[in-house]
Amino acid sequence: MAEIIVLHVEPRDRTGKGGARALRRAGRIPAIVYGGHHEPQKISLSAVELKRALVRHPHFMSSVCELHGLDRPLRAVPREIQRHPVTDEPLHLDFLRAEAGARIAVAVPVTFVNEETCVGLRRGGVLNVVRREVELECPVEAIPDEIVVDLAGFDIGDSIHISHVRLPQNVRPTIRDRDFTIATIVPPTVVREVTSAAEATEGATSE
Repeated sequence: MAEIIVLHVEPRDRTGKGGARALRRAGRIPAIVYGGHHEPQKISLSAVELKRALVRHPHFMSSVCELHGLDRPLRAVPREIQRHPVTDEPLHLDFLRAEAGARIAVAVPVTFVNEETCVGLRRGGVLNVVRREVELECPVEAIPDEIVVDLAGFDIGDSIHISHVRLPQNVRPTIRDRDFTIATIVPPTVVREVTSAAEATEGATSE
């Protein structure tokens, strides 16, 4: 299961652009928690703490966060971060409540193993990654950290489909109408480089 990330939040009363700007000037990021059987709840969190979490947890958007500072600790999954178009600084964060027993769709990163024993790669083939993440439907209590794709046994020309991947119990892809491709082993590409010096020599010879 993915690591639970603890974040310290505060409820917020002010809404609208003015309230959001005031929060950001104070070093906080406005956010909202929605979903489940409760009304949306407006909160804020430290900009420094959020940036630290984004750096420390590369898969932040597919992790369960435990929000402290409300009436009781609340578990939620980040769904969307709005960023400044120029500075890329976080401006707003949406959370989805992760209530016990619920199932949610999350994008889980793909990790490839046994590249050194992959027949196709040892023959000079190239791993062509089609999907670096796969969206999975899973229990909120059991979000996987990653999907592991074993490359052993695949040769040049082979395609690796979702059916080749062993998923955890009660976890399934959100796309279920086809056996979609995650990666392929393609033939090596030989690029012939002609230097300007060679071109000049060829031109001189032809004269």
